[in-house]
Amino acid sequence: MKLIDGKATAAAIKAEIAETVRTIIDQGGHQPHLVAILVGHDGGSETYVANKVKACAECGFKSTLIRFEDDVEETTLLQEIDRLNKDKDVDGFIVQLPLPRHINEQRIIEAIDYRKDVDGFHPVNAGRMMVGLPCFLPATPKGIFELLRRYQISTSGKHCVIIGRSNIVGKPMSMLMLQKAFGDSTVTICHSHTEHLKDICRQADILIAATGQPASVTADMIKPGATVIDVGTTRLPDASRKSGFRLQGDVNFEQVAPLCSYITPVPGGVGPMTICMLMLNTLEAAQNRIADQSSNPSSQNN
Repeated sequence: MKLIDGKATAAAIKAEIAETVRTIIDQGGHQPHLVAILVGHDGGSETYVANKVKACAECGFKSTLIRFEDDVEETTLLQEIDRLNKDKDVDGFIVQLPLPRHINEQRIIEAIDYRKDVDGFHPVNAGRMMVGLPCFLPATPKGIFELLRRYQISTSGKHCVIIGRSNIVGKPMSMLMLQKAFGDSTVTICHSHTEHLKDICRQADILIAATGQPASVTADMIKPGATVIDVGTTRLPDASRKSGFRLQGDVNFEQVAPLCSYITPVPGGVGPMTICMLMLNTLEAAQNRIADQSSNPSSQNN
């Protein structure tokens, strides 16, 4: 069994991004700028956004955090998104999810200019991904694929089973693994209503668990020698920890790890890659703007 170290891989990629940014700036280019909008004071969201701001500093990006209280009106949020869409200094921005119940998340996502949608959630980016056109890929699926690529794990022709059908992980992951230019795999998507789940999972050469159900993937669901990617991060109470909790993945690591050829840990697996891929998308957005300006110099004065 070999552990897939997402933390070390993410650190290496961020160093590569920082080197690219230094080159851009040395050549008189624009420093990539990522903006995050945070609504309310959810503990998980606060942590995620703080980690994104830290990653921006490591990559040499400019970062801006815009805060709203959880009673902010949807119209106010939409006005701020419109402002960021038009701000030529901003390469990409995210609206941290989840949002308060009185705000329509889909309406917010669709209001973002897809060219600045570095989360990859806009329907235009989702549609372009579906047909294999250049786009911003959602960060978690992109990070998973990058781990598979960097660890030289063969995917072409392999059976990939994905547990979970969310718009953020399960569905886009299935598209990436299916497409010839990416995974080139045979893909099965399972979910909460899938019959004979264990039997299907035991057929997987690559098993990706993204259910949010802690330790739900057990040894009797694993084909010996399979690669297992654990996307889950559930906080469980743990009085022995200073924080008062521990992170538990969807996979029962102690049971499953001995059967695998490769496996991601929780924490330290997929999580660090998600933020890293957001940085990569932001760099891509900045480079797209440089390319647009080079092909149309008059746009710099618009």
